[in-house]
Amino acid sequence: MATTADAAVFAAARAERAALADDLADLTDAQWATPSLCDRWTVEETVAHLTAAASIGPWRWMRSVLGARFDFDLHNDRRLAEHRGATPAETLARFRAIIPSTTSTWGPKQAWLGEVVVHGEDVRRPLGLTRTPPIDATTDVARFFASRDFTVNGRTVSAGLSLAATDGPFTSGEGPEAAGPTLALVMVMAGRAAHLDDLDGPGVPILRERLTGDG
Repeated sequence: MATTADAAVFAAARAERAALADDLADLTDAQWATPSLCDRWTVEETVAHLTAAASIGPWRWMRSVLGARFDFDLHNDRRLAEHRGATPAETLARFRAIIPSTTSTWGPKQAWLGEVVVHGEDVRRPLGLTRTPPIDATTDVARFFASRDFTVNGRTVSAGLSLAATDGPFTSGEGPEAAGPTLALVMVMAGRAAHLDDLDGPGVPILRERLTGDG
């Protein structure tokens, strides 16, 4: 049974999905084919992945993972292909259909809000689109990412550093400081080196080395 806290997280996820769908409504086919910040996926593929993530419950997720022999890239690619449309317009329509979804797999619900926040930025940044999600949502995700390695290696990325948001209450850890917008801290903990330029402080070169190998 969903708790009050879970309900707040799902409400935030719905808001982020709706905002993303609106931002993508007028993209050209070329823009849909733009590489996202999410490694192997284009903008359209990343959106299809978000649709898949909101469409698969725990037992079906487990069957899919077992069918892929715990190859999570293969699992994600199969589910992405299932939910991608024949055209970008159809892919977007399928994404709009899951905006109210509360379906998710096992684990803390903050992880699934984090997925929407991170992948939303994964597609917006290369397209030159901007959105600052509500600070309560990004703070919730930042605290979750800093506390453990789950869907992303946030705790490992930030180990031995002090992270401080300049636009909200999030702080974490001790050591050389990296400070900046909460969204940028979330994206860096999710492994996105593109957002390192949004941070300042002596901890930034350490984060850059961890994410890119460049000192």
